[in-house]
Amino acid sequence: MTTTTDRDLRGINFEEGYIAVIDKPLEWTSTDVVRKIKFALHGLGYRRIKVGHAGTLDPLATGILVVCIGRATKMVDALQAEEKEYETDIRLGATTPSFDLEHPIDRTYPTEHITREAVLAALDALTGERLQTPPLYSAKKIDGVRAYDIARAGEEVALRQALINIYGMELLECELPRIRVRVRCSKGTYIRSLAREIGEELRSGAHLESLRRTRSGGFTLATAWQLDDFLEKLRACETK
Repeated sequence: MTTTTDRDLRGINFEEGYIAVIDKPLEWTSTDVVRKIKFALHGLGYRRIKVGHAGTLDPLATGILVVCIGRATKMVDALQAEEKEYETDIRLGATTPSFDLEHPIDRTYPTEHITREAVLAALDALTGERLQTPPLYSAKKIDGVRAYDIARAGEEVALRQALINIYGMELLECELPRIRVRVRCSKGTYIRSLAREIGEELRSGAHLESLRRTRSGGFTLATAWQLDDFLEKLRACETK
């Protein structure tokens, strides 16, 4: 099995398995990244090769996307189950339907009562194992239909809560009404929902302004490929 730390792609048999850690660009879907890589591999003669990712990132999020190629796709579930780390900018005092900037603000709330101490207390209160409701604008499936498709059709639906674990949160910046937080969490955690919960804990509202996955299991940004660089390296390989 070859990993992203091997920067020279020449001579690699991708069917045997390769894990590429990609720094996902803003506004790209995780599927967009997989599709681009698969297309580049087709150009090398890998016509039927499997490519998948271990953990979806929203289009408005950036950072680590673990892409599994060939036999490495058998490791997707195990890699996806590993601990994740994010850094996020959260605006207090306002909510949006999608809990991020995909949709405009739909309601505002007072923030004058919020202090740094109150923010720290809210982060502490939300740390640990508990149930969390995913955002309606998410890729969760309901009777085979993506939740965001149901939401965009104007229909209402109740999403089932999932058991998550927030291992720890660190307040990196506090310039109210905006805060920056580092989050360590389990598989299945929605940071957009966490932002909403922080707002509610503070008797206000909140939504994400930015989100970056900085670690997935043992993979960090230090060894991540920029997508364009990885595709360029792939195209430079000899035709299979």
